[in-house]
Amino acid sequence: MHKPLTRRTFLSLCSGIALSVSCSQKTQAGQTLRVQQNKRFLVQKNGKPFFYLGDTAWELFHRANREEAVIYLQDRARKGFTVIQAVVLAELDGLRQPNAYGNLPLKDNDPTKPNEAYFQHVDYIVNQAEKLGLYIGMLPTWGDKWKKLWGVGPEIFTPTNAEAFGAYLGKRYRNKPIIWILGGDRSPENDNHLAIIRSMAKGLKQGDTGNHLMTYHPQGGSNSATWFHNDDWLDFNMFQSGHMAINIPNYKVTSQNYLLSPSKPTLDGEPCYEDHPINWKPENGWFDDFDVRQAAYWSMLAGACGHTYGNHNIWQMWQPTRDPISAARTPWKKALAQPGATQMGYLKRLFESRPYTKLVPEQSIIINGTEDIRAAGADDGSFAFIYTPTGNPITVKLSKMKGNRIKAQWYNPRQGKGTKAEEFSKTETRKFTPPTKGRGNDWILVLDNAASKFPAL
Repeated sequence: MHKPLTRRTFLSLCSGIALSVSCSQKTQAGQTLRVQQNKRFLVQKNGKPFFYLGDTAWELFHRANREEAVIYLQDRARKGFTVIQAVVLAELDGLRQPNAYGNLPLKDNDPTKPNEAYFQHVDYIVNQAEKLGLYIGMLPTWGDKWKKLWGVGPEIFTPTNAEAFGAYLGKRYRNKPIIWILGGDRSPENDNHLAIIRSMAKGLKQGDTGNHLMTYHPQGGSNSATWFHNDDWLDFNMFQSGHMAINIPNYKVTSQNYLLSPSKPTLDGEPCYEDHPINWKPENGWFDDFDVRQAAYWSMLAGACGHTYGNHNIWQMWQPTRDPISAARTPWKKALAQPGATQMGYLKRLFESRPYTKLVPEQSIIINGTEDIRAAGADDGSFAFIYTPTGNPITVKLSKMKGNRIKAQWYNPRQGKGTKAEEFSKTETRKFTPPTKGRGNDWILVLDNAASKFPAL
């Protein structure tokens, strides 16, 4: 650990760091996001809802060259992603293994001595993302640099240099489409850990003058609200349901966060990854596209403001010339085509087909439903979404809906298509049976007040 700096030295370092910001950086205001007035969703500066559809590309800055980064970003933009979660001081020996151009991020592993050549590569990727309309969910550091536990570290952060590093990043990317994500797969255990995170958040706000939203990515099974819900810098909560088992009921954490006061948006920032061995053991099998769809719809219908997808091969940019982490088995460029990512775009398309910021969790609309069937309805009764993971029939209390006539159709989350809508007079209750049944035959029942004239799916 570095010797703590005096306040005077710290201010001097911040001033010097600010001068090193790339002169090529655009000066116009970046795309700014904010929390919607209802404190449940995110919106753009013009008030248009922003659907957070993230992808974990943790090693993007560290392992990808510029051509590879463009291939990746273009693919994710085409599929409808809006946020790319990537780490500046990367997990996989990011302090000692150089990037694709032979550059390390820091001089002497000192957070107050950033290497301009490394950050010019980060700049390039951020700028390419901006051209494609993507936000970077930027993690200043992976957690092993402030709480090793596992990985290679080393621990280099103190509260003082964390603030300086945050100020540097905030200043450098002040006018770029960024969402700050602190933490990095670690949960704080003591006052020093808390001080490091809060100091880094303070530095980021100092550097970017509060221009970007901020959240916290904890380790598996943990939730940012545990430590930081009442902190002013935490704009929305993030939790990690993780990779331990199939059918992890992530909707329970979403529901828990939804009920907290003060209200803040929430999302699952790292659910089970597609093509990841279950509980890290290939003999248990592998998470597939159904697993990632189920986690997404479960959390969204429990009140999330968005969702993050992950692919086990892509986060580490695995290719056969590299040692695989946790049994990665598919070259990352080939993994881009695995079906779960495309289906996340279908999810976003469904929610954006209706004024989804009106949605509130509404389990009471289901009669005699099993716990794995999740429901949300518009607060004005104009529409409802009900998800059945394995195609089980659903009996619905239609009295919760507005209007005398209801339109119903099934949305296929595997293909992104709806069945032909059926219109009928509203009754007290009605039973709906999906077209198919069984694992992997998940369906979303879409109910509309016919007078609302929402588009067919």
